[in-house]
Amino acid sequence: MRLAVGGIHTECSTYSPVLMAVEDFRVLKGADLLGGEYFNFLKADGVEHLPLLHARAVPGGPVSRVAYEAFKSEFLTLLKAALPIDGLYLAMHGAMNVEGMDDAEGDWISAARAVVGPDVVVAASYDLHGNVSQKIIDQLDIFAAYRTAPHIDVRETMVRAWSMLVDALKSGTRPGVAWAPVPVLWPGERTSTEDQPAKALYEALQVFDQRAGVLDANLMVGYVWADEPRATACAVITATSKGAAAKAAEEIALSYWNAREDFRFGPVTGPLAEMLDIAEKADTAPVILADSADNPTGGGVGDRADVLNALIARGFDGALIAGITDRPAVEACFAAGKGATLALTIGGSLDGSSTPAKVQAEVVLLSDTGVAAERQAVVRIGGITVVLAARRRPYHNIADFTLLGLDPKAVRLLVVKSGYLSPELAPIANPNLMALTQGVVNQDIEGLVSNRRARPAFPFDRDFSYLPQARFSARWSE
Repeated sequence: MRLAVGGIHTECSTYSPVLMAVEDFRVLKGADLLGGEYFNFLKADGVEHLPLLHARAVPGGPVSRVAYEAFKSEFLTLLKAALPIDGLYLAMHGAMNVEGMDDAEGDWISAARAVVGPDVVVAASYDLHGNVSQKIIDQLDIFAAYRTAPHIDVRETMVRAWSMLVDALKSGTRPGVAWAPVPVLWPGERTSTEDQPAKALYEALQVFDQRAGVLDANLMVGYVWADEPRATACAVITATSKGAAAKAAEEIALSYWNAREDFRFGPVTGPLAEMLDIAEKADTAPVILADSADNPTGGGVGDRADVLNALIARGFDGALIAGITDRPAVEACFAAGKGATLALTIGGSLDGSSTPAKVQAEVVLLSDTGVAAERQAVVRIGGITVVLAARRRPYHNIADFTLLGLDPKAVRLLVVKSGYLSPELAPIANPNLMALTQGVVNQDIEGLVSNRRARPAFPFDRDFSYLPQARFSARWSE
């Protein structure tokens, strides 16, 4: 059996003015795809895996149409060259937005289906923050999504989707997909699976998996910072029984609807000034403060200096900010050299809507891998240490710090551009604070501009009723 593998994986805030380009993506093809960290589980007796193209990027603004069409064209060319195939596995995110296009994943998956034809079994894995549409469901035979946020089951989810595909090919049993949209849109920071009620809702999914006729049950939170018609929560079921699929989808959808008023932020959360008041008075360390609205892993730009400006104004001593995206500032540090003191303007290099910090900074460390876009600089401004990055990126793993000679556990206050903390940072937070800051992934979602969002939708609207109704893939209906 011949099984092709590929996809595109990113998350895009439609409120960001910064388009994503080809160079923002890490692209895997050929042996790099099969042997890479994401796909090295692709081994099964009697199955020949055919690598196509997989493009993955840190979340951000919309993908430029030119970049998207370039990736799609190459992917389809490789897919045509791989024919004939028995199965296709697509590793997607689900919340990609492309300039001038609705439902980018629907376009990608539909184009793939048009190439492979109706007889090929197609499976997709998704992030639970992806947005689903009937167009997407209509192309698929198998669907699986993450069940944890923070995401610690990425590989497990990919294996679930791939395993169902391999089983379908070997057994000859053709599964189908049903879904039930839920008109609720909460941000990921309110729906972490480490907190209730999301914890219980997601733990219940494995019970649905055990039902006769059900193969895989999923609850999609959706992506609130995409002002587009398909943005919604939903239940998605892969099954061999239409009746079992419909019943499970409607039960899961109703459970989410019934819990809609109960979602809360997990950490101590409030305006930036209040969170900094707590940090100043804390006698424990490290206090970790999440700059939630500028979080690059949620689609934030990552270049705002709001927290830096606030700490400077307070004369705060013992803070580490990691990091602020500012390529001009990084290049200025490299030009000055390690040990130099220079006037720097930090922040607002990509999105000019924020106020940059104008400072005198000492260059403490320069990190250069040989690629200009990957450079980093560590600077000190009084009692504040700041990591500057040439390219948008998160600082969510301990190694992100230690590679720069920094110890996140040894500082009084660690500031990261994040929502809920990553699995590596959360255990060392003492305590964990989340600031309701400004940015393109602002937590004040009721105030978001909603020109194209499907309405009614909670919490934008509150006075309406809902009864879940399962819908089937057109392939299953046929």
